Amino acid sequence: MNLQALQLTLREFAADRHWQPFHTPKNLSTALMVEAAELAEIFQWMTPEQSQAAHLNPDQKEHIADEVADVLLYLLQVADQCHIDLDSAVERKLVKNAVKHPAA
Repeated sequence: MNLQALQLTLREFAADRHWQPFHTPKNLSTALMVEAAELAEIFQWMTPEQSQAAHLNPDQKEHIADEVADVLLYLLQVADQCHIDLDSAVERKLVKNAVKHPAA
C-alpha cells in the first residue's frame, strides 16, 4: 500500500466534492475519533474470546474491515493536513517505544 498515493487519492476525492474547507486537522481528528468509537462499538459487549473470533463471521469481518478502513483513511488525512511524513514518524516512534519499553 502506497500511503502517499492514497493520501493524494483522498485529497482529490475531497476536492471533487468541495470538502477542503471542512477537512481541517480539528474536524478530521474528530471524525477519526468517531470512526474509532464505531470500531470499538463492534466489540463493546463481547467477551475477549468472542472478540478474537469475530472475524470468523463473514458479516462481522466486513463490518470490522469497514471501520478499520475508515479509521485509517481519516488518520491519513490528518497526517496529510499536518504535513506529517508517516514513514519518518513511524520510524521515530518505534525507536522511542523501544527505549521506553525495553524487551525483557
